[in-house]
Amino acid sequence: MKKILLLFYSIIISLNAIPQSDSTKINTDSVQQNIMNQTVSLMKQNDSISFADSISKEVLRKQMDELRSYETNKRIKLQAELDAIVNKENKQKNKLKREVDSLKRITSGFPIIVHKDTIFKIFTNIGTVSAQERSHIITRRLLEIYPNFSTKKDSIHISDNGQYTEIGYNDRIIVSITDLDEMWLEKPKKVIAKEIQTAILSDIKTYKKNRSIIKYIKEIGLSILVIGILWILIKLINHLFRAKVNTFIRSKRDEWFNGIKIRNYEILDSSRQTTGLMFIAKIIKYALILLLLYISIPVLFSIFPPTKQIAETLFGYILSPLSNIFMGIVSYIPELITIIIIVSITRYFLRFLKFLSNEVALEKLTIPGFFPDWSKPTYNIIKVFVLAFMFVAIFPYLPGSDSNVFKGVSVFLGIVFSLGSSSIIGNMVAGIVITYMRPFKLGDRIKIDEIVGDVVEKTPFVTRIKTPKKEFITIPNSNILSSNIINYSTSKQQDGIILHTTVTIGYDVPWRKVHEMLINAAKKTSHIKTDIEPFVLQTSLDDFFVSYQLNVHTNEPNMQPAIYSVLHQNIQDAFNEAGVEILSPHYRAERDGNPTTIPNI
Repeated sequence: MKKILLLFYSIIISLNAIPQSDSTKINTDSVQQNIMNQTVSLMKQNDSISFADSISKEVLRKQMDELRSYETNKRIKLQAELDAIVNKENKQKNKLKREVDSLKRITSGFPIIVHKDTIFKIFTNIGTVSAQERSHIITRRLLEIYPNFSTKKDSIHISDNGQYTEIGYNDRIIVSITDLDEMWLEKPKKVIAKEIQTAILSDIKTYKKNRSIIKYIKEIGLSILVIGILWILIKLINHLFRAKVNTFIRSKRDEWFNGIKIRNYEILDSSRQTTGLMFIAKIIKYALILLLLYISIPVLFSIFPPTKQIAETLFGYILSPLSNIFMGIVSYIPELITIIIIVSITRYFLRFLKFLSNEVALEKLTIPGFFPDWSKPTYNIIKVFVLAFMFVAIFPYLPGSDSNVFKGVSVFLGIVFSLGSSSIIGNMVAGIVITYMRPFKLGDRIKIDEIVGDVVEKTPFVTRIKTPKKEFITIPNSNILSSNIINYSTSKQQDGIILHTTVTIGYDVPWRKVHEMLINAAKKTSHIKTDIEPFVLQTSLDDFFVSYQLNVHTNEPNMQPAIYSVLHQNIQDAFNEAGVEILSPHYRAERDGNPTTIPNI
């Protein structure tokens, strides 16, 4: 049984070798490494100065020894030079010590942890090996020694070879202590080595004491208990979601879900909503199980001292992001408050502008030269500019606004907008110009080129017209801006419009009679203004006939087709009753026996 437990524990120790190194790498501190490099540089500088000064001192001492007894003045001069070099050395050492002390205050070193407590710390480099790498190497060597170390037959010894003082185990070196360590810790190398030796032996004793058979049994028992609790919790979660949550969702189907519709189209019925909610519940269930597994693994590792570092690392993977998120939220609060203030000011400013727009539209507020129908489009234009200004103002305060991803998306949107927006911008600008030109408004009967109809919709980009034949025609605003526009409804609000039609009558018919017949036909037509007399213009004297143009006034421009139709009918009836031919198409008045074009009624 004891051999099995030892084998189990040795496996845990071997697993710890790599994660221990990896976890130490996670705590890499580049600042401490820079401090080490500064210290090495200072030491090299001090050594070069000390070497030069020692040569100078030896030369001066030799010269003083060679002086004769009566050369007192020269001896005094040489002694002064020697004292100056000594003072210079002392000042240089004091300066180096002050600089090293200042560096020591801002570094905590790299700890050596094998069992559970810090044995000692590494502060300095050895050659090209950094302090951090030294700590990794020493920790790995001790991890190999601890499991098989015996205080009865093994020993941790100290040896001094001049440049280094080394701590070893059998024929292997564990730690090398250098002059830089001595200077940093302000203790002789042998004293430092003795303290490290004592700390290692004490940690090994604690380690061995905690590695007893009873300790193994307790740790294995605790691990079995954790696994059992994990299994029970997983079973409980499965039962809870299967028997409780899903049943509860099904029972509330008719009460909670009525389907999601957009107008007459049902996107999701109650059955699909229920299925979707149960799918979300399943995802939550699996997420809880994964969270339990992730928490239980570090708990298992924390039971065994050699793997506690792994547990701390795994917990760090959760706690560090959560801590970073929380600290990020806390640090973002000032920017968030700024954004809220800007958005609030913009919101109330737009509400004030909307209030003014409604007042102008209802003609409660009159602005000279500003028409009521301008109020809504003007408000929309100002709203776009205000919102754009707000976005520009809050953009620097958005999280990630200075990231490369954010910049890339902004550039991409700018390119897409610039490539595809030339016609859009043209139509939008034309829509704005048309709005302030006021050539027509909704409901007006207008004519654009050959298109006649009522305006049913005005947008920033297009205008839609409904023709008398109930055809809906969409015209881009840029086309409207470059065309001639006739507004019949505006004329109606003034004096009405004049409808006119032309007939051709032969020279044999007196013009006064023709005028009388045309005016009588006009007066019989409905929707013609009775307060203004119709009139006739003789527009041309052609080869075979005279052109007579009948003009009538009306206030119903939207009924032009019907008015023209009735008017033409009345003209035909009037001329037929008087026995007068309408020479359209051309007919000669002089006949050779052919019948006339007057129909028999």
